[in-house]
Amino acid sequence: MIWLTIVLMGAIVFFNRYCFLAPKLPVRLSPRIRTLLSFSVPAVLTAICGPIIAFSADEWRPVAENPYLFGALFAIVLAFFLRNMLAVVVLSMLMFILMRVVL
Repeated sequence: MIWLTIVLMGAIVFFNRYCFLAPKLPVRLSPRIRTLLSFSVPAVLTAICGPIIAFSADEWRPVAENPYLFGALFAIVLAFFLRNMLAVVVLSMLMFILMRVVL
């Protein structure tokens, strides 16, 4: 039963992506759907990163002693000004490491 579930989920993901990537299939998304899909990446990243930033195990992290929060805020500010993803990732990781040492 588990293998059947794994195979079926793999098939669903494959055909889902194949419909949009195959050049011979005439699937086109409307501009409204494209606009809505552009918000999915920030929403998913926020849902993944939010609990990591805010919680330590089952407790809230204190704001003054939270290197995750300082690293995330630094990354947001850098991303706004630099527009270079690699530089933002490297510099925000360095900020996070520095804050872990300091705090």
